[in-house]
Amino acid sequence: MTTYLPGIAGPDPATVYATAARHLADAGSGPGDVVHVTEYVTGPAERALDQLLQGHRAPVSVVPVAGFPDPSDRFAVDLAVHPGGGTAVDGGRLRIAGDLVHLPSVHTTGGGFRDQYRWCIERIGELLGSAGLGLDSLVRTTDFTATATRAEYPRCGRPRRELLGPVFPGAAGILVDTPVEPGAMVSIDALAGLGQLRPFNPGWDRYNTLTYVPGVVAGETLVMSGFGALDPATQLALHEGDLLAQAHFLYDSVDLVLQAAGRGTVTRLLEYVTPEGLADYPRLAAVRAERYPDAAVTSVVCSALLRPEFLLEVVPTAVLAC
Repeated sequence: MTTYLPGIAGPDPATVYATAARHLADAGSGPGDVVHVTEYVTGPAERALDQLLQGHRAPVSVVPVAGFPDPSDRFAVDLAVHPGGGTAVDGGRLRIAGDLVHLPSVHTTGGGFRDQYRWCIERIGELLGSAGLGLDSLVRTTDFTATATRAEYPRCGRPRRELLGPVFPGAAGILVDTPVEPGAMVSIDALAGLGQLRPFNPGWDRYNTLTYVPGVVAGETLVMSGFGALDPATQLALHEGDLLAQAHFLYDSVDLVLQAAGRGTVTRLLEYVTPEGLADYPRLAAVRAERYPDAAVTSVVCSALLRPEFLLEVVPTAVLAC
C-alpha cells in the first residue's frame, strides 16, 4: 500500500531533504521505496533531490506556493512511499504503486492561458501513454494559476471537456502568483489510477455541469477533489472570514464523499491556506487530530483560492475499508 509522509518544511532544500531522509528511515523505508516527490517552492531554488534519492528515480511535482505557515520556511517536500518503489515506467519518470500511477507535474511557457492548459493535458496524456494508459485513467488534476488569470480560468473548461470527458477525474484549482517558471500561466499536477475507476458524488447536482467529480475510487484508494466552503445547492461561499467554520464545513464535505464511496480512513490531507487565514490556522491542528488521526498533513500558503471568500482548500486521499 502507498503511504504518505507528512510535509516537511525548512529554510532550504538541503536541510529539508536531510530531514526527509531521517523521516524515511524512521518509517522503516529507504530511498528505493519513494514513488513520488512533491517539492513546494517559493521561488527558484537549488535542487538537493539527489541527496535523498541516491540514484533512485521517481516522478517529481514542482508546486509553486506563496509560503508556509512558519514564515521562516522557504521550501517543503512530501513523499509517497511504496515498498520496493512500485514499478518504474520510462526509467522511473512514472511509477505505478498499488492502485495509483504517479506522474511529474507539467507546464509550458508558450501561448495563451487556454493553449497552455491544453498543452499540459496533452502532455499528461503522452506521459500516461508510456504506461499504456490514456487520459481516461486520471483520478485527479491540480492546476496552479495566478490571481491575474482568475477571470480567464473558466477557459480551461473547454480543453477539459474535450480531452477528459465524458467521465471526469477529480480536480483542485489553486492560485499562486509566483509561477513555476516565468511565462508559465498554469502548471498541472496529475494522478492516475489502474483498473475500472469509479466516480463518487454524494448527490451534489452542481457537479452535473462541471468537468470534475468529488471523488474517484481506484482499487481501494479514494482520491478526492479539492474542497472549500461552498454550498453545493446554492453555489454560495459560506462562513466568510471564519476559518474554523469553513474548515468544519469542508471536513464535513470530505466525510460525505467518503461515506458515499464506503467506509474508510483519510490518509492524506493537503491543505492550502490563504494569507488571510493564517492567523487562525494553528487552531485547526486539534480539529484534524480528532477527525483524521491517521492523515499525513501537508500545509502550504497559496496567494488566493478560486473563490475570493475561501480561506482554506483541502485536497484529501483515503483508503477504503476492505
